[in-house]
Amino acid sequence: MRWLTLYARSRQVPASLAVLLVSALAAFAGGAEDPKPLLLVLATGAMAASAGLGGQDLALDRTAALRWVPRRGAHVLLAGAVVGVLPPALRLLAGDPATAAFAVRDAAGLMGLAALGAALWGGQYAWTLPFTWLAFTLFAPPATGTPTRIASWMLMPTGTVAATWTAAALTVAGTTAYALAGPRR
Repeated sequence: MRWLTLYARSRQVPASLAVLLVSALAAFAGGAEDPKPLLLVLATGAMAASAGLGGQDLALDRTAALRWVPRRGAHVLLAGAVVGVLPPALRLLAGDPATAAFAVRDAAGLMGLAALGAALWGGQYAWTLPFTWLAFTLFAPPATGTPTRIASWMLMPTGTVAATWTAAALTVAGTTAYALAGPRR
């Protein structure tokens, strides 16, 4: 086997892709115009991908001869790209135009949150940050000021400056923390 195949299997990539595909198909069976089903699919994909951020053996990861910093960063960015591209592609195939920028922005921010969760609490609890922020976003009062726009960035329309910068900051902070520190034991 090649190292990429072994890496993907050890990081539970096939299972994460299956969860993302099934959730995307289930959410878009009705073809709703509301952004909440798309947001739920993106969050489910990010939480499923976060299961692979811990790896199988942390001691082996830390003592390997390979440089893990670029691989960890690429893992988070690639997972965010897949989570951000697959649901809108399925929506387009179903004839329902989706806002790709909305999906990419939210997927990037959610994967940044998952990577930050892995760096802070380990791979087994990496899903908690995206889940908590999603729950807050879904039940928060309507955004009226900048702080509430930042807090509910996931549901803000594309082009909202506060939402874009929040997602970008979460992506950079989470990816950098995970790439440099790795998952916590």
